[in-house]
Amino acid sequence: MAGTSSPEAVKKLLENMQGDLRGLSLECRKKFPPVKEAAESGIIKVKTIAARNTDILAALKENSSEVVQPFLMGCGTKEPKITQLCLAAIQRLMSHEVVSEAAAGNIINMLWQLMENSLEELKLLQTVLVLLTTNTVVHDEALSKAIVLCFRLHFTKDNITNNTAAATVRQVVTVVFERVVAEDERYKDIIDQPVAVQGNSNRRSVSTLKPCAKDAYMLFQDLCQLVNADAPYWLVGMTEMTRTFGLELLESVLNDFPQVFLQHQEFSFLLKERVCPLVIKLFSPNIKFRQGSSTSSSPAPVEKPYFPICMRLLRVVSVLIKQFYSLLVTECEIFLSLLVKFLDADKPQWLRAVAVESIHRLCVQPQLLRSFCQSYDMKQHSTKVFRDIVNALGSFIQSLFLVPSTGNTSATPNQTGSNASGNTGSAQTNPGVLGMGGGATVLPAFEYRGTWIPILNVTVQGSAKATYLEMLDKVEPPTIPEGYAMSVAFHCLLDLVRGITTMIEGELGDTETVTQTTAETTSLPAQSSEQQDSQSLSDQSEKELVSRAVWEEMVNACWCGLLAALSLLLDASTDEAATENILKAELTMAALCGRLGLVTSRDAFITAICKGSLPPHYALTVLNSTTAALSSKSYSIQGQNVQMISPSSESHQQVVAVGQPLALQPQGTVMLTSKNIQCMRTLLNLAHFHGAVLGTSWQLVLATLQHLVWILGLKPSVGGALKPGRAVEGPSTVLTTAVMTDLPSISNMISKLFENSQYLDDVSLHHLINALCSLSLEAMDMAYGNNKEPSLFAVAKLLETGLVNMRRIEILWRPLTGHLLEVCQHPNSRMREWGAEALTSLIKAGLTFRHDPPLSQNQRLQLLLLNPLKELSNISHPDIRIKQLECVLQILQSQGDSLGPGWPLVLGVMGAIQSDQGESLIRTAFQCLQLVVTDFLPTMPCTCLQIVVEVAGSFGLHNQELNISLTSIGLLWNISDYFFQRGEIIEKELNREEAVLQKQAEEKGVVLNRPFHPASPFDCLWLCLYAKLGELCVDPRPAVRKSAGQTLFSTIGAHGTLLQHSTWHTVIWKVLFHLLDRVRESSTTADKEKIESGGGNILIHHSRDTAEKQWAETWVLTLAGVARIFNTRRYLLQPLGDFSQAWDVLLDHIQSAALSKNNEVSLAALKSFQEILQIVSPVRDSEKPETPPAINVSVPLVVGTTTATSLGRSFMRTDSIGERIGRYNGSEPPVITDEIEDLNLWWAAWNSWYRIGSESTRPPITCDKLTFIPSQPFLTALIQIFPALYQHIKTGFSMDDLQKLGVILHGAVSVPISSDASPFILPSYTEAVLTSLQEAVLTALDVLQKAICVGSESMQIMYPAIFDQLLAFVEFSCKPPQYGQLETKHIANAKYNQAEWVALNYVPFAERSLEVVVDLYQKTACHKAVVTEKVLQNIIKTLRIPLSLKYSCPSESTWKLAVSSLLKVLSIGLPVARQHASSGKFDSMWPELANTFEDFLFTKSTPPDNLSIQEFQKNESIDVEVVQLISTEILPYANFIPKEFVGQIMTMLNKGSIHSQSSSFTEAEIDIRMREEFSKVCFETLLQFSFSNKVTTPQEGYISRMALSVLLKRSQDVLHRYIEDERLSGKCPLPRQQVTEIIFVLKAVSTLIDSLKKTQPENVDASTWAQVIALYPTLVECITCSSSEVCSALKEALVPFKDFMHPPASKVQNGES
Repeated sequence: MAGTSSPEAVKKLLENMQGDLRGLSLECRKKFPPVKEAAESGIIKVKTIAARNTDILAALKENSSEVVQPFLMGCGTKEPKITQLCLAAIQRLMSHEVVSEAAAGNIINMLWQLMENSLEELKLLQTVLVLLTTNTVVHDEALSKAIVLCFRLHFTKDNITNNTAAATVRQVVTVVFERVVAEDERYKDIIDQPVAVQGNSNRRSVSTLKPCAKDAYMLFQDLCQLVNADAPYWLVGMTEMTRTFGLELLESVLNDFPQVFLQHQEFSFLLKERVCPLVIKLFSPNIKFRQGSSTSSSPAPVEKPYFPICMRLLRVVSVLIKQFYSLLVTECEIFLSLLVKFLDADKPQWLRAVAVESIHRLCVQPQLLRSFCQSYDMKQHSTKVFRDIVNALGSFIQSLFLVPSTGNTSATPNQTGSNASGNTGSAQTNPGVLGMGGGATVLPAFEYRGTWIPILNVTVQGSAKATYLEMLDKVEPPTIPEGYAMSVAFHCLLDLVRGITTMIEGELGDTETVTQTTAETTSLPAQSSEQQDSQSLSDQSEKELVSRAVWEEMVNACWCGLLAALSLLLDASTDEAATENILKAELTMAALCGRLGLVTSRDAFITAICKGSLPPHYALTVLNSTTAALSSKSYSIQGQNVQMISPSSESHQQVVAVGQPLALQPQGTVMLTSKNIQCMRTLLNLAHFHGAVLGTSWQLVLATLQHLVWILGLKPSVGGALKPGRAVEGPSTVLTTAVMTDLPSISNMISKLFENSQYLDDVSLHHLINALCSLSLEAMDMAYGNNKEPSLFAVAKLLETGLVNMRRIEILWRPLTGHLLEVCQHPNSRMREWGAEALTSLIKAGLTFRHDPPLSQNQRLQLLLLNPLKELSNISHPDIRIKQLECVLQILQSQGDSLGPGWPLVLGVMGAIQSDQGESLIRTAFQCLQLVVTDFLPTMPCTCLQIVVEVAGSFGLHNQELNISLTSIGLLWNISDYFFQRGEIIEKELNREEAVLQKQAEEKGVVLNRPFHPASPFDCLWLCLYAKLGELCVDPRPAVRKSAGQTLFSTIGAHGTLLQHSTWHTVIWKVLFHLLDRVRESSTTADKEKIESGGGNILIHHSRDTAEKQWAETWVLTLAGVARIFNTRRYLLQPLGDFSQAWDVLLDHIQSAALSKNNEVSLAALKSFQEILQIVSPVRDSEKPETPPAINVSVPLVVGTTTATSLGRSFMRTDSIGERIGRYNGSEPPVITDEIEDLNLWWAAWNSWYRIGSESTRPPITCDKLTFIPSQPFLTALIQIFPALYQHIKTGFSMDDLQKLGVILHGAVSVPISSDASPFILPSYTEAVLTSLQEAVLTALDVLQKAICVGSESMQIMYPAIFDQLLAFVEFSCKPPQYGQLETKHIANAKYNQAEWVALNYVPFAERSLEVVVDLYQKTACHKAVVTEKVLQNIIKTLRIPLSLKYSCPSESTWKLAVSSLLKVLSIGLPVARQHASSGKFDSMWPELANTFEDFLFTKSTPPDNLSIQEFQKNESIDVEVVQLISTEILPYANFIPKEFVGQIMTMLNKGSIHSQSSSFTEAEIDIRMREEFSKVCFETLLQFSFSNKVTTPQEGYISRMALSVLLKRSQDVLHRYIEDERLSGKCPLPRQQVTEIIFVLKAVSTLIDSLKKTQPENVDASTWAQVIALYPTLVECITCSSSEVCSALKEALVPFKDFMHPPASKVQNGES
């Protein structure tokens, strides 16, 4: 205004006005004089005003009607030039605001006329505009007329005018409303009483409004009327109007001046009553219209939607909703529902596009959306508007994919056939690829099941810039570019999510901070403020509850639709940026749901992201079940279901990785696209930043990550972090370089994710752990029953989580380790290995972590940490146990000193190793134990020492690795040393502990129970050690038994003195005898199978090649050990009270060992027997053991003097029995130390000895290969014990005992030798050697005999028994004793190294026995007992056997010795016999003697073929010796001798003289072999006693005669038969025997004739001669024979006949007389 009112401006105005008037007058001078006049008067008027007034402008305004008049008249001329000039002048006046109301009315009327005449239309418009905008003088009717004028001009034929008019109308309308605003501003301080509005009785009831408001009201009301095609109330004179223009005006007013409507009830009323119904009415064609439906179906033709109106209506609606939502709640509900309907697929494309744009405008206003939610969705019985909007967007997007838009020529055909695995990575040609050249750029687009929709860049994020809602100039519906609607809808969703989440999160953040600050202020001390605060706090919380309800409702209303749409878009997206936006939306929604605690929706969004991360159709149960749960709830949008569309199979993404799916059955490969990786990163971000709100959805997140990690081939490494690793099987993972570079960062993110778990609260942490555990359980299920590579993701991450949460490990330790223990039991080895790796890493980390308070003060925590280590012992898999033990080893090395109460657990782990668990396992465990024993015994509580002993013992019992068992025995020895050295300290501590325990037990009222209880705790420790060693002494492996045995006896020997005296009782009975029992039992049941080799290439010596033989060694060792303890500690044991019982038990053991069927054991038992009897026999150096020593055996197995010959060397014969026996005589008495006084003990020993002897020498009943035969050394040792034993018991040794002894001696000698031992015992059969056993037997008898000799009378009755014994041995020479029914072989036939039994050569023994008999008899022949008991007869009877066998004797020396012995004995015995003849004590002896002579002289055995002539003659001379004995010692004393005996002798001699043929001689030897010498002696003796002896009886002569005639008769027969045979045989020679026989007969004849000639003639009977002569003719007949030998013998036989050749007698009667 200042510009127009300054003096210069005024001056200029005046000049201009005058100029204008002058110009006007000039123009009208000719044609229009009145105008000219008016102009001129006008000039004067102006000048006058200027002159008179100071305020020129005011004066001008006052007089404006007159001033304007000339110009109005000028316009009336309708001359263009004049009109223009006038209008310009009028405008100048207006602009200086010098026009009054009246003048303005006049101007408008004039303008109206011009308008009706269609003159200067643009100028008119300009003038109106100037008039109305410069001031407010024009109102009411004038104003309405001006406005109508503009409208009328809008509808002219001229386009420019139309447009200018339209613009003017718009400006004018704006001006009208701006006046209202200005007016309100002026009156805002004056509060006027609102007048009650009387309903709507009068539409024009506007009396309450101020002038400007009234104009505006009238204008707006008429605009509504016009749009509704009704007559206007105020704008009189309107001729035509378009709806489009009307709507635009309405929209601009509503949009620009919302406050007018909100502040004035009248206007609000207009909105409700006029605008809304109008809009709804105008929408009706759009609502009813269905694209493609035939019109015939409806009776009236449906009006088609009209784009310009529709679009403008939507703009109006947008404004209404945006600005007046609070006024028009119900109406907005209708509008929103309509908007939603317009998105339907059956609406035209353009309609849907503008509807989407409208919706977008709403979506960028979260507060508005919130209001919708509160006003509709949260009210009962109301449309769920907000939900419907979101769902409609979802359906809209779906429909765009499902119904390809018409005219969309570029859509690719649906490629359902090609699924992702079919065309791995081959780029599918789709229209999105522009130019297939090298630099192909891909348009951002969505593609789904062949529908390809480009993404257009339609708007900036957060602003709704519409395209089609702005197309006000278009009349026809525009063609919508493809993808436009989709892109807008997509942005709607994104903006919706962004808006809602930002709003809610902001408010959430505010409420949280408010709550915190109020909570802080509440704690102020002042009373008043407290109350005030608590008040505000409760308001606050109430408000918060309300807000929370709204937030939850908003999320609940929109999440389903959002998720459906976003999932679909995610699946269809081919653009990285779009994908990123979708994922971000899903992520923020998931996080928001999480914060609000809406589990279902949170899980649904997370599921969507998870599904996006995995390849299509990937079978992952967690996700599938979640989606199933979702899709089962049907979400309806006004009857339409939102379908959860499953992902399409064809992917237009670049494949960046190919890998194996994590599944039970191998399913080929799956591909990961770059989109999958993008989703994965989103998932990681979600977990990373929103872990605290994930709760149970950790399950989903982790399951997905696990599968992705698996497909990408990431494998866990130390500490649980994932590193790229190769897949173990199948076509291994293929990764592009793009992914390869990403992998480290992905793996890093995954690790970070778990590192962040330390910031989670306890509940969230538990959710995370539970999720990992259940994941791991699934992985375990999957890995059952196959050895494929399992998924180790969960286990690795459990480890990682545990490690970062060490400071609060207690709260998660149990679930964590409990699960890992289950993993450790899994059959799949990789799975187990990682379970164990994780568990042991956690335990080690837990122990090394600096807890607060430290572990040393928190024993409960320490035990808690160690407990899983112990639990691992229940798992049998060796790989797990190895891990467990390695962990123990590391714990020992790092924390060994501070384990304290953890020791029992740690030791328990080592002790839990079983034998069957493999070598390496045992070795590792043992390493731990060795470390403990060497380094940690002093640091551990003494109460654990017993556990150490037990564990060490248990390693000894492991049968996997012999060296470990042996070393563990060594450890036990070291432990015992440790006990010994630190005895006092240990004892004190144990006693202290014991007292505590005792007290506790008393308080509880229970008895303290521990092993070996009465003994003191320290002794118990020793007893435990002994017991353990005792167990090892019966281990199945010989080496272990041996080592343990030696250690046990050494420890007892070395440290036994520490024990209390009473404890010895336990040692003897519970340890030693218990051990003996077990060894005995095992030995007797041991297997006799041969062991091929000792494992590896160790050869086993034959003396150890069966289990039985190996056990034998153990038995030997144990028995010897116990015996030694009895011997050395006797002074301790004897006072114990039950020594005699112990002695008996020990003897019993010795006895059973001695009777065991094993030579080694039995022999050693005797050794022990000797030891406890304290008989120490010196071993001579010259004698060497007779069995090769067994492997490893350092103790010689030979006992005392049992050694026999060294190999191949025999004893010389000179080593006579006397020398041997001499050992026990005065020269070298047995060494007897510390004599046992107690006679009972000795007799117990004798009884044992007897039992051993009788059992071991009793022959077996049945015989087979396996029959056990005691060995020679054993028997020797047994017999050798007797002499010493006898010294102690001889006072009570009775005949009974002697009998027992005899049985044993006899049995012992009868035992055969096995063929493999025979070379050592019998060096060669030809040498006559006594075995040591035989010597021992004779020694024993010798000792007895000597004792008898000096003993009492009562003892001497034992002589005959000794003779019996010896004679029995003598018989062995011919009849080796039978050992049961055992078949023995002659040594020559036995094969060495086969289990055959060889009869000993008993000859030397028998012969030696015979010598002893003869010696003894010489001493005792006259002894009463000897005479009474018929000893002589027995001797003869015994000698008869070898004598009768003669050549059949096993040894030639036998019968020769027998003969010489017989002769010796008889030379002593016969005089005794004659002396006792009358007593009859010898009666039975004579027949025996006669038989013996007969059997010997006429033996049935034939001399061997190879007997030399000299030998034969020697033997014959022996026979002759016997006959001479008869003739000197017996026959001369016939009167003392029974008659029958003499008769027998005669018969015998008779026989000898004729019957001495032996059939096996060659002809050459025949003359010698006939025993002619013997025959002669017999003949001579016979004849001497028969014929020469005067005393002979006729009976004897008869015997003699009879014998002669028999002899002659037999000769005759032989000769006759020979002649016959000779004749028949012709040329063939006769058999050998027959020739020999004939020769013998011829020789006998010649001998007989010789003998007959020698005797006195009167002694020969005449008939005898007759018989002799009768032979002659027969002999002559033999002359024809062919054999030269027969001839020479015949010659000899014929020669003696010359003596019978007398000349015939001259007188016959001589012969008769």
